[in-house]
Amino acid sequence: MTTAVQATPVAPPRRAARPRPFAAVLAAVGIPMFMVTLDNLVVTNALPVIKSDMQASLSDLQWVVNAYTLAFASLLLTASAIGDRIGRRRTFLAGIGLFTIASLVCGLATEPWQLITARAFQGLGGAMVMPLSLTLLADAVPARLRNAAIGIWGGISGLGVAAGPVVGGAVAEGLDWHWIFWLNVPVGIVAIPLAAWALGESRGSASRFDPLGLVLSSGGVLAAVWGIVHGADDGWTSAEVLGSLLAGVVLLVAFVLWERRTSSPMLPMGLFRSRSFSLVNVASFTFSLGAFGSVFLLAQFFQVVQGLNPLQAGLRTMPWTMAPMVFAPLAGLLVGRVGARTLISLGQGSLAIALGWIALRAGADTAYGDFVVPFLLAGAGMGLALTPTSATVLGSVRPESTGVASGTNNTVREIGVAMGVAVLSSVFAAHGSYVSPQSYVDGLIPAVWVGAAVVGVGAVLALLLPGRRHVEVPQ
Repeated sequence: MTTAVQATPVAPPRRAARPRPFAAVLAAVGIPMFMVTLDNLVVTNALPVIKSDMQASLSDLQWVVNAYTLAFASLLLTASAIGDRIGRRRTFLAGIGLFTIASLVCGLATEPWQLITARAFQGLGGAMVMPLSLTLLADAVPARLRNAAIGIWGGISGLGVAAGPVVGGAVAEGLDWHWIFWLNVPVGIVAIPLAAWALGESRGSASRFDPLGLVLSSGGVLAAVWGIVHGADDGWTSAEVLGSLLAGVVLLVAFVLWERRTSSPMLPMGLFRSRSFSLVNVASFTFSLGAFGSVFLLAQFFQVVQGLNPLQAGLRTMPWTMAPMVFAPLAGLLVGRVGARTLISLGQGSLAIALGWIALRAGADTAYGDFVVPFLLAGAGMGLALTPTSATVLGSVRPESTGVASGTNNTVREIGVAMGVAVLSSVFAAHGSYVSPQSYVDGLIPAVWVGAAVVGVGAVLALLLPGRRHVEVPQ
């Protein structure tokens, strides 16, 4: 049964502690989160350089991205549960430390497998940072500032997404691609003591860990993505690919059945009784799959097709990547007035139109000016959708469930990123290659069309969310 409540995000009761300045709290959660979101896309404009330097294959390049996102997605819910049990700040600090060490190892990599492995450990650290950053922020600010704080949080996340391709391109061009990861080390060293000082400790409802749920969920996602990544090269009817896809489906179905049965689930299925929570997660999945799968290929377009260096390519994507930094905080201010449904649907609809526009205009000799307006539209759409999604997730569950709800949504997003890179790269490989500029465009266009269609489906589904005044909270 569900009960209608005001659509304002809620958080666990604040613990008695000496309040810290609002700016210090934002910095304490924002700096580590920025570092984590930056590394989602920081390698995109450096991928051609990494491909050449390490003699990496297309599959290797996909795993450089997906090792991070899959590890991130697999451990998000477990990290949230650990934080609820042993302390959110303690887990948050441990995540920053692991991420920093893994970044150092990434910078020392000389072979693709070394970089992929270190990226996976980066993802584990990021999983301990991302969902808890939102929970710790919501816990640390007064209710009257919470929507604004979530908007700023979304803006910082958008800035990380925006800066990733530019920072990666600039570093790969001006220094060496290894410095993309080494730069995280001093940031992590500063972030740990700042977070320890500015954030109070908090816990959620204690529950037993769910190791079987972790194995089933992570194994299922990994098997499914492996099958998609290798489908184009090995053949979709090959025993390895079909077996991997089948194993993924079986493991994920088993995960759902186990979570419904166990007394201490890592993902309480009761959360999905809320229509708001269910729909916003489906919308998040389509958003990430279409948007980030397209970005993976578009970020390489200017280098492979137009012969630009990584920095020049990164600068040309800035109309897209910088726009979320402006529109995400704006959406945070508007969500209480116009409602999450309107903003999420408008945002994803704008992104879908932009991707279709890009697919129509893309060509081996397309001028950069033809991309500026759709890039701006895509970035604005991403920004409009990000913050209302987070606000809806927090506002559609009970206070004690905000940690696992945030972890669930971030898990869905990261699985969407991994699936997006895998699916759209498979579409690309089926129609094109890196052999020539025209061959790259031949693969890019159908892949981006698929991305546009997936995001468009999410925009339509978002229209089914409850209206501005009410969301559903499971009882």
